[in-house]
Amino acid sequence: MHSNHLLLEEPIRMASILEPSKPNFFPAMTKIVGTLGPKSRSVEIISGCLNAGMSVARFDFSWGDSAVHQETLDNLRTAIKSTKKLCAVMLDTVGAEMQVVNKSEKAISLQQDGNVILTPDKGQEASSEVLPINFDGLAKAMKKGDTIFVGQYLFTGSETTSVWLEVDKVDGVDVHCTIKNSATLAGALFTLHASQIHIDLPTLTEKDKVNISTWGVANKIDFLSLSYTRHAQDVREAREFLSKLGDLSQTQIFAKIENVEGLTHFDEILQEADGIILSRGNLGIDLPPEKVFLFQKAALYKCNMAGKPAVLTRVVDSMTDNLRPTRAEATDVANAVLDGSDAILLGAETLRGLYPVETISIVGKICAEAEKVFNQDLYFKKTVKYVGEPMTHLESIASSAVRAAIKVKASVIICFTSSGRAARLIAKYRPTMPVLSVVIPRLKTNQLRWSFSGAFEARQSLIVRGLFPMLADPRHPAESTSATNESVLKVALDHGKASGVIKSHDRVVVCQKVGDASVVKIIELED
Repeated sequence: MHSNHLLLEEPIRMASILEPSKPNFFPAMTKIVGTLGPKSRSVEIISGCLNAGMSVARFDFSWGDSAVHQETLDNLRTAIKSTKKLCAVMLDTVGAEMQVVNKSEKAISLQQDGNVILTPDKGQEASSEVLPINFDGLAKAMKKGDTIFVGQYLFTGSETTSVWLEVDKVDGVDVHCTIKNSATLAGALFTLHASQIHIDLPTLTEKDKVNISTWGVANKIDFLSLSYTRHAQDVREAREFLSKLGDLSQTQIFAKIENVEGLTHFDEILQEADGIILSRGNLGIDLPPEKVFLFQKAALYKCNMAGKPAVLTRVVDSMTDNLRPTRAEATDVANAVLDGSDAILLGAETLRGLYPVETISIVGKICAEAEKVFNQDLYFKKTVKYVGEPMTHLESIASSAVRAAIKVKASVIICFTSSGRAARLIAKYRPTMPVLSVVIPRLKTNQLRWSFSGAFEARQSLIVRGLFPMLADPRHPAESTSATNESVLKVALDHGKASGVIKSHDRVVVCQKVGDASVVKIIELED
């Protein structure tokens, strides 16, 4: 890895820091994934989230049943129509997650230096002495001295609602623990995380398979977030499962790296997955705190070079209850952008937080500020060097388009694509201007009926930094005569003008296929 890893443009004028931020049609190039939940289910709040910059909605099946999520998704669709903002849908699996079952939902108070027993759930009440869990094999995996963390789902790390336990002894299926800090556990569900231990639970549970094959299929989900991905095989099995579910063969799989086991197999997982989610909450428990920044930088660098979207979680926890992030959190969001994140994923902040819309808005503003000082020149050189020579045809076109756009100070790059691949390659070089990917639908048949592909491809670019999709009229094929291409280009330019990204006398770089050749051209607009 490079030593000059801090991607900042030199030098920054202090006066420029104090200039007010200019409003922009695209709030930021970095995308925001919002988790929709109890505090963000109404059409009104979801519309606010879309207008503030959310471009992917995450549905977390660790809580709520499919009927609740369906209602939320129907509201999302209504909000998309009224705001005219595109938004993709991500289903997040439960996966190999150990949970404490608290049926009565009574608060459980645990005292420092006290003792508590973790036992397989057989319907008994949770209490200060006994915590029933949804997994029979914990005793087999634990030994004296091991650490266990129990907290409210999406724990914020504030120690009053989460507790550290140390294993004293294992007795049959029971695990006896000493309580390391006083805490009150409230609510029906707490997750349980055992540090650096292999837990023998399937990555795609039976419940996940049911959710995907019913709710997922009915709603043609764009992304599957595969919780607790530990091996490349997990991704292959999920892909095999999706391939038999009709439209979901097009769904992209994002591997969620949550523990040391996933980190150990990171390179193989990255090869198999369509993208990566770095679940810093759980990783922060599994790793010593001083190592967290390092895996973040290394993992983001690898994703960037592979041209696969990288998503970072747990950035502004404190905004769950507060209108402003802490200084550390604001800096963290900016560093995520400078380190190369494609998207920021908000969990508790939008799911059960008090300020979902404000959170999205503030994160977007911080991202936009960081993007202004992102050292594109250094990044471009590193990417070209990593790709090496000879470049593939597509890679060379993509890098040339970005280089040309930067040299002529183009306001936007327009890319015609049917699979979305060309546009993603352009975005991989992180141009400083937005990339409008004009997805040209392709006609396809399954011998029974004809249909157009393209909607999936358009929505799936909503998680890639700098990529902004529009779906073209299917009557215009991507690789056609120059006449029809001109008319699609006009539509794209009009779209750019209407949204304020393109102004008169701007230069625009266009990347398209003409016959068998790919062409990069520079257009100067008259009016």
